[in-house]
Amino acid sequence: MRRFKTLFMSLLTFVLAIPGLALAAGGGGAPVVIVADTRKLDGVMAWWANLYNESHIQFTTLTIILIPLVGVIFGVLADIVMNWIGIDLKSRELAEH
Repeated sequence: MRRFKTLFMSLLTFVLAIPGLALAAGGGGAPVVIVADTRKLDGVMAWWANLYNESHIQFTTLTIILIPLVGVIFGVLADIVMNWIGIDLKSRELAEH
């Protein structure tokens, strides 16, 4: 247990010291600003890009909510279409038997 703790603390110290060593090499580097280009966008795409530029937290939250919601909507629509064309997945027989 003592050996594991020593190894863990050494590794943690090394990982935490790496950024300091990199900055000590010279130059600080300019801060990078990442924004979406909204000049040629309109409608929902412009709104989505502006939301990204204004608040990354709101953009992330909305994305996390929308992706499963769209997946459920597409899944239900696919189920309706497959049922409409005659593919019934609820009572299918397994071909492996």
